[in-house]
Amino acid sequence: MRKQVSGTDHFRTLFGVWLKSNMNTPQNLQTGPNPLTALLPGEQAPNFTINMAPGVPVSLNSFLGKPVILAFYPADWSPVCSDQMAVYNEILPEFEKYGAQLIGISVDGVWCHQAFAEIRNIRFPLLSDFEPKGAVAKSFGVFRTEDGFCERALFVLDANGKVVWSHVSQIDVNPGADMIFGALDTIPQLEPVR
Repeated sequence: MRKQVSGTDHFRTLFGVWLKSNMNTPQNLQTGPNPLTALLPGEQAPNFTINMAPGVPVSLNSFLGKPVILAFYPADWSPVCSDQMAVYNEILPEFEKYGAQLIGISVDGVWCHQAFAEIRNIRFPLLSDFEPKGAVAKSFGVFRTEDGFCERALFVLDANGKVVWSHVSQIDVNPGADMIFGALDTIPQLEPVR
């Protein structure tokens, strides 16, 4: 059965294709069905401090000096999110070859993240954008106000905290990791450790 595509989604898809074909370099690329709201490549990522566990705050600026992959996702226990985080967990050593830090962010509470990470054996930080709800997602332009959760969005930041690449996926589509590796490959003077 074919999924119906709205006129807006069709425009966004066509715009994404046009954008991709009209950018000079991959690091200027922002992809996905909703590229108009998320932070753009070249923009400085806003610093934030949110909890990874009860009483354990984590700041984005603490990762300056290394590339960062921010994976915003709607909810810990949803089928697509569970699969997406499991894929990233399995290929975590490949991200580490680039010296990159992977961070998952959703509006779930810290206790939910803790249970999810324990059951799924997640080995990278899951940060809670719980209160004020979605504040970090809003600052990156990927909060779905009408739904109360964040978009399925990816950002690759360089060692200085600038957005190199961003992608907003359909909410029910696992974006995988190929595009993340493509973005990591564009970061100047960053080569995977073999």
